[in-house]
Amino acid sequence: MPTDRMNREQFIQQVNNCQRALRRFLTALCCGDAQLADDIAQDAFLKAYVSCDGLKDDGKFSSWIYQIAYNTFVSYTRSKKYTFDLAATADIVTQEQPDDNFRYQALYAALDRLSEKERSAILLFYLEGYSIKEIAEITDHSQDAIRQHLSRGRNNLRKYLESQEQ
Repeated sequence: MPTDRMNREQFIQQVNNCQRALRRFLTALCCGDAQLADDIAQDAFLKAYVSCDGLKDDGKFSSWIYQIAYNTFVSYTRSKKYTFDLAATADIVTQEQPDDNFRYQALYAALDRLSEKERSAILLFYLEGYSIKEIAEITDHSQDAIRQHLSRGRNNLRKYLESQEQ
């Protein structure tokens, strides 16, 4: 008797296929805080595992897990009032590869200045390659709103990055 339900092995395979990209997205969404991104990813994967019976199409796993991760991030930011402190970056430096820790510092600082909606739209569109329609589904906003977030986000990001160069 065939079943529509995802089994444990299928879930693990799907997670293995998308976890690197999802963690990259969350790290950027968290403005470089990899530990917070990992915590949110872990929570998202747990939530997904608990509710994977509701996923009918394995082909939509990536969008589905991004939606869960995005909602987990939003819940976290609302409850914790997350802010990024550039002064705290000194604690992040490791002895092995200090340049890697600061490679995207200017970008993370500029992303931190964007609104949550602008930052999410920019990252999902440019970093993860989602379409406007897919971003609208992930974030539960209209396609017109996503277009507006992308336009404002691009303009603000450009302005913030240019001000850092001066």
